[in-house]
Amino acid sequence: MKKFLIWAIVAMFAIPAVAQAPRSDEFHNKYKLKEAVVLSRHNIRSPLSGKGSALGDMTPHEWTKWTAAPSELTKRGGACETLMGQFFGDWLVGEGLFPDNYVPTADEVNIYANSMQRCIATAQYFTSGFMPVANLRVNHRFSPSKMDPVFFPRITKDGPEFVAEAQEQIAAMGGDGGVVAYNEAIAPNYALIEEVLDANQSPAAKSGKFKGFKDYNTKVRLVKGEEPTMTGALKDANSISDAFILQYYEEPDSMKAGFGHQLTRDQWRQIAQVKDAYQDMLFTAPIVAVNVAYPLLEYMRDELSADPRKFTLLVGHDSNIGSVAAALGIDLENLPNAIETKTPIGGKLVFEKWADADGKEYAAVNMVYQSVDQLRDPSLLLIENQPMVVPLTIEGLEANADGLYTLDDVLGRFGEAIATYQALK
Repeated sequence: MKKFLIWAIVAMFAIPAVAQAPRSDEFHNKYKLKEAVVLSRHNIRSPLSGKGSALGDMTPHEWTKWTAAPSELTKRGGACETLMGQFFGDWLVGEGLFPDNYVPTADEVNIYANSMQRCIATAQYFTSGFMPVANLRVNHRFSPSKMDPVFFPRITKDGPEFVAEAQEQIAAMGGDGGVVAYNEAIAPNYALIEEVLDANQSPAAKSGKFKGFKDYNTKVRLVKGEEPTMTGALKDANSISDAFILQYYEEPDSMKAGFGHQLTRDQWRQIAQVKDAYQDMLFTAPIVAVNVAYPLLEYMRDELSADPRKFTLLVGHDSNIGSVAAALGIDLENLPNAIETKTPIGGKLVFEKWADADGKEYAAVNMVYQSVDQLRDPSLLLIENQPMVVPLTIEGLEANADGLYTLDDVLGRFGEAIATYQALK
């Protein structure tokens, strides 16, 4: 029987990492997979770029011709997600959770996407690979493209005590130097982006609108009913970092992706680190994370506790994965074989529920994502060409000798995060 998922990662970040053999027969003699709850980021989308756009004004070069309208899933993104769906289907068939060509009931499988085109499309492509004869329904609340409150990473409590503590936690990300030091630490990343853009020759520079990423005094705005926002160099550089990363995934010629600059993989990571820093500052301060992630925390806890359910796919955004992970104390640092080393495009935060022979339930948490090469050159995801599967740790919880947490402990951590939100004023 094929057994997929939960491979040990034997090398990290600076060393090429490989996915190893699946769990042993000894493990499968002790445990049986009962359910998987997956929180996914949408796959490759197009950015807000083009002639006349703010991004277009930042460089004398032309951004790549995208295969989708701004912010929508590209054709490459759809192809990558179909391959990922096939992989998950093979895994669950191999674990005996479903037979081949199974048509599940509505109680067994739940596919729920944010009502943004890129999320709905990601879910649809995934399901076509996952259960190709089941005609699975992709549930979403609104017509595209409107934010669903469950996935909308917005502030819902903004009392003065919350805001003060949040700002203190955000400043602490830069150590004693606060947000200025936080920006100073990534100043070389800003410089690299300007160099690759040839920003000094851009229309924005020539008109005097752009004078470099110099405003290090980042201001984060936290207002009830709104997504956290910021002003300053980090905000301005984030949109360009995002567009460059997407162009690197989408454009087969890496020289063209770098506007004629031959960039190393580490340099692409440097560009991506700006976007990671932006996401961290807005969404991963602990008290902010529980505030913006609360609806998903409740939903995911309910799914993990639903006896008839065997598989749940929730398709949202990097902000959803980042905030949920931060709220639960899950470490997403330095994921290998990625340039977005915390929440890779198309990445999936996977909660697995296992049971032993006595019926005691356990959980494992992993990040599953396609490597940079698999995104740039999509191919079948098979046992010989697996996606990256990185076991994750939960701060303060102790795993057993087989690397599993008790399900009660994991559900308890969800409960703690939810209680922290409920206590906010």
